Amino acid sequence: MCRCDHALSPASPHSFPLPFQTPGPICEFPPPTDKVTRRQPRGQERAITGNRQTSWAFADAFVAEDDATRWARDRAREAGLRSVSPGAGAALRMLAATVEAKAVAEIGTGTGVSGIHLLHGMRPDGVLTTVDPEPERQQFARQAFRAAGFASNRARFIPGRALDVLPRLADSGYDLVFCDGDRMESLEYLAESLRLLRPGGLVCFEGVFSDGRTVDSGPQPVEVVRVRELLRAVRESSELVSSLLPVGDGLLCAVKR
Repeated sequence: MCRCDHALSPASPHSFPLPFQTPGPICEFPPPTDKVTRRQPRGQERAITGNRQTSWAFADAFVAEDDATRWARDRAREAGLRSVSPGAGAALRMLAATVEAKAVAEIGTGTGVSGIHLLHGMRPDGVLTTVDPEPERQQFARQAFRAAGFASNRARFIPGRALDVLPRLADSGYDLVFCDGDRMESLEYLAESLRLLRPGGLVCFEGVFSDGRTVDSGPQPVEVVRVRELLRAVRESSELVSSLLPVGDGLLCAVKR
């Protein structure tokens, strides 16, 4: 049985807002039934349904978060920051484990939500190098990492603007680069990531749906235009094998050949 009901209960002090409401607990599988229901027709008329939204919410809360992660999430909310959703965090954890990441670079420490997920997926001797222009946020992340049980030498905190810090990091020295910084600098992050990653390494970008504006046909701000340029560049790159995961606000992932 899914154990993430505490993360979705309205009464929980650690609950997080969902982009839509669904009736009843969505983390419980439906009860068994002896009835055989007639198969519903498939086609364009069933492309968008309420059940799909329920499924998305279920998937996003499928992996339960620990107390330290929820504490970091609460600090982010209080500071007016957006942190990765539980589903996006779980995806990052799985991807870090898939590549057996020993060295990960993170652009945008925030209060440590994504960092905890990455550290959980990394090798026990892995080191997370995390960059953020706000040292105060990194102090929250330090506390969260410690509360999650990670030794202080598992994370290297570098305060500063990402495009000033990244050029100082070693070529081909990283297994995964996670980008959750200034959307206006996304293409520059991509270029730096290709230099930093070893062959077979992963680059991930959070928030590429831009609250649905990325696929909106109407006029959009420059920030959204830049995200569209990033998506096009990743998809068309001969150096990358890419996928766009519909978790959180969109997680763009690509493997360096």
